[in-house]
Amino acid sequence: MSLDGTVTAAFGRHYEITLDDGRVVGGIPRGKKSPYACGDRVSLGPLHDSAAQILAHAARKSLLYRSDEWKQRLIAANATQIVLVVATEPGFSDELISRAFVAALHEGMRVVIVLNKVDLASRLPAARAQLAPFAAAFATVGLPIVELCAREHVMPLQPWLAGQVSVLVGQSGMGKSTIINTLVPGAAAATREISTALDSGKHTTTHARLYRLDENSALIDSPGLQEFGLAHLSFGEIEHGFPEFRALVAACRFRDCHHHDEPDCAIKQAVAAGRIDPRRYAHFLAITRR
Repeated sequence: MSLDGTVTAAFGRHYEITLDDGRVVGGIPRGKKSPYACGDRVSLGPLHDSAAQILAHAARKSLLYRSDEWKQRLIAANATQIVLVVATEPGFSDELISRAFVAALHEGMRVVIVLNKVDLASRLPAARAQLAPFAAAFATVGLPIVELCAREHVMPLQPWLAGQVSVLVGQSGMGKSTIINTLVPGAAAATREISTALDSGKHTTTHARLYRLDENSALIDSPGLQEFGLAHLSFGEIEHGFPEFRALVAACRFRDCHHHDEPDCAIKQAVAAGRIDPRRYAHFLAITRR
């Protein structure tokens, strides 16, 4: 008889499994591959010294991952929402936000953007300006931008986490671990100081881990990342991940318009007229040109 549980931490080829009866055991995949992600529902074989072989995973409701032309990197399974964490300091990549948003929409996930460290007043206007294109573009799909200072409290974010399995995604140094520590007392997620010389955060979280917030809500912390490849998505799937394009694409002269160099392109016309932000259009070109 197999044991059932949830992957609550992923360490390469080794996994922490929380069984349905509350026990925490180790899980090892069969073969050389590591096809499981934090949040997967799995079945295990017999236990030996508090560890067992993972036999299979249940059908997934979603799988958030990134890819390039050589490999895929799993982030989280069965998440219902992605929380994209950026901060006033260090600087963040707005293209990474666009890429993660495309991946989340493809998996049918809701998206929340968190702007952390709003107590740094001198950096706040620039961060808000960098996020302004997203506020305008995502208004049609109800995307919130939540501002907070995680060192003090995370109350503005909590209503958005209720009833969701949320995965925190962002570059290193944005404050994901601080959010986890505030929401989950005793989690003791590692935090380090910002590397101001490089204007980037030092990697603190080295593996994905799921934290239970209550019976109906959970939070998956993921390692900081600097890129989000989308090689697994088609042009049409990427195009769908830009909500501000959807009402316009039918007006393009060519049905297979890629919005690059084609004449009479409704998307390019909208950019020229100020209806689509040029930065968002630049992200689209960067993503579709791989």
